[in-house]
Amino acid sequence: MRIRNAMTALGLVAMLASAGYATTAAAAPSATANSAADTIKTFDGDYGITSDNGFELPAIPIQKVKPQFRRQIVAYKSDEAEGTIIVNTRERHLYYILGNGEAMRYGIGVGKQGFSWSGTAYVAWKQEWPNWHPPKEMAVRRPEIAKYVDGGMNPGLSNPLGARAMYLYNDKGQDTLFRLHGTPEWASIGTAASSGCIRLINQDVIDLYSRVLPGRSTKVVVIQ
Repeated sequence: MRIRNAMTALGLVAMLASAGYATTAAAAPSATANSAADTIKTFDGDYGITSDNGFELPAIPIQKVKPQFRRQIVAYKSDEAEGTIIVNTRERHLYYILGNGEAMRYGIGVGKQGFSWSGTAYVAWKQEWPNWHPPKEMAVRRPEIAKYVDGGMNPGLSNPLGARAMYLYNDKGQDTLFRLHGTPEWASIGTAASSGCIRLINQDVIDLYSRVLPGRSTKVVVIQ
């Protein structure tokens, strides 16, 4: 895993967590949220079997996913720059600002109560089909995953980080241990099921990953 280039951004208010999993929350910065944004374009046809880097992602039964949690372009007013990521944990939505009053909106799964977080960060680097290294704190709660703390879990269809991961750092260039990542558990989208990180359907995280450029210019705003 490599740390990519970094350019300038605002700091992260909440830190600490587990392999992309947080344990505390902090006051969120203000951001404009449109929970009832008008849909401009939907992408329901993009959830079929997906061949990617030697892996074959199974099709998502998209009709079982609530319409508001399917990928779509929506009307969205924001003062943030194009390319900014806004995560609204209360709505269970992630917005990628497209500009011209529009955003790509994805359904997400968020942290369970006690593992939620908020603040600002930037995408320092990203990886396709990442290894998963759970933190020691998680292994204490779940002894069955202790073997992955040091050695890691290899990429694969059952890996909790899914097909892609984007790693969030604070303004001091420190890893916050928070991630935006895929998940094989598509039914968890729209719920508070993770240990703190933001999870997306694998087909959606592949789309988001293709849009995100690592560096301090890629700001992430997490609000509750």
